[in-house]
Amino acid sequence: MLLLPMFLRSTNRNKDGKDHRYFSIVENRRVPGGKTVQRTVLYLGEINDQQQAAWRKTLQVFDEEEQSYTTMSLFPDDRELPAEALNSVQVRLSGLELRRPRMFGNCWLGCELWHQLGLDEFWQHRLPEGREAVSWEKVLRLLVVNRLVEPGSEFHVHRQWFVDSAMDELLETHFAVAEKDRLYRCLDRVLQHKQDLFVWLKQKWADLFHADFEVLLYDLTSTYFEGEMELNPKAKRGYSRDKRPDCLQLVIALVVTPDGFPLAYEVMNGNTSDRTTLRGFLNKIEGTYGKARRVWVMDRGIPTEAILQEMREPERQTFYLVGTPKGRINQHEKKWLELPWQKVRDSVEVKLYQQEGELYVLAKSE
Repeated sequence: MLLLPMFLRSTNRNKDGKDHRYFSIVENRRVPGGKTVQRTVLYLGEINDQQQAAWRKTLQVFDEEEQSYTTMSLFPDDRELPAEALNSVQVRLSGLELRRPRMFGNCWLGCELWHQLGLDEFWQHRLPEGREAVSWEKVLRLLVVNRLVEPGSEFHVHRQWFVDSAMDELLETHFAVAEKDRLYRCLDRVLQHKQDLFVWLKQKWADLFHADFEVLLYDLTSTYFEGEMELNPKAKRGYSRDKRPDCLQLVIALVVTPDGFPLAYEVMNGNTSDRTTLRGFLNKIEGTYGKARRVWVMDRGIPTEAILQEMREPERQTFYLVGTPKGRINQHEKKWLELPWQKVRDSVEVKLYQQEGELYVLAKSE
């Protein structure tokens, strides 16, 4: 796209018998086909056209010599100043220019969420300030807010995103917080506290939203590399979900709640079989968060029959919802056909069938 100049737009509106003018900064953008579209970059609201002091726009002007602030009222230059207006200034609207606009609201919200979750307190204890010019907690907060607002690489944060945002004001620091090597080193410092972070966030989530974490979704995915990956011992060839068996890959396992809240994850060797991972995660969740009546939801290719037998043991109190292997469907199909359908929703009917301590659910959707 070709970026065209910005300009000030004035909109008139008659309200309660009075004429009001609202201003916004608008940007022209050239799009394919030779057309031009306009995008509102910044809404300025109303600048004083009337003499009602109750809604008069003001701003603070800083005097560098006196080192003090003065409150002044804004008026457009095509209107006369009211007699009672003190400390007023007329603004030549046609001469206004927008320079270095920066994102603030979404960055402020990200920092506010950081404080509400107590992450400043959490990381200040685990990433204490040392001889560095900028605290590691602020570097990490910068990375997290970037992931929330406009996900990008550490290099993108260093090269462009930090400069285009108001994070320097929100973090009360300078560009050193976004120094490239500092961003990369920060992630290495965080990794050793991964388990403590999950426990902290889980408790915060429970306190804020009364979450019970009774239903857990477990799944695996993979990501592949184009290069040789000689320095990554976990990069192996294995079953490729991306249809790239020629490339080395990693397998990533994730446990989340139905709301999408992650409870645990692991990055494993690229040749890891799905069926070898579940027992470790069952033990990890119980060891971290204690035993509870949990329901695990997963694909049929993940658990083995031996693992399901362990989950069914009375002392474990662990339940599961998993797709039935095709071989077992063939064994019980004739018995299912004789059962009546039960309507559970307008467009969904089910058949329930119990066999050897397990409940089978056959579902039909319109």
